[in-house]
Amino acid sequence: MKITKEITDLSEFEAWSGATDNWKKIIKAGKGKAFITALEDFYPDGIDEVALNDLLWFEDEFVLHLVGLKTDDEEEYEDEEEKK
Repeated sequence: MKITKEITDLSEFEAWSGATDNWKKIIKAGKGKAFITALEDFYPDGIDEVALNDLLWFEDEFVLHLVGLKTDDEEEYEDEEEKK
């Protein structure tokens, strides 16, 4: 049986395993709705839960840049550059 669910905010999705860090970062920044809206352009027919979780887990640069956030590596690099 296939069950589908429409969401309008990333906070309505519960990420698991390695995806939780990026999930939390997007939600904490208040970008959950913007993230879902932007994803609709890439997945007009929708995306299943496993694919969304994998996207959050393995494509951190893509998902964070999609809503104007930086990866942890980019933030660390900027901090090091500011110290110079």
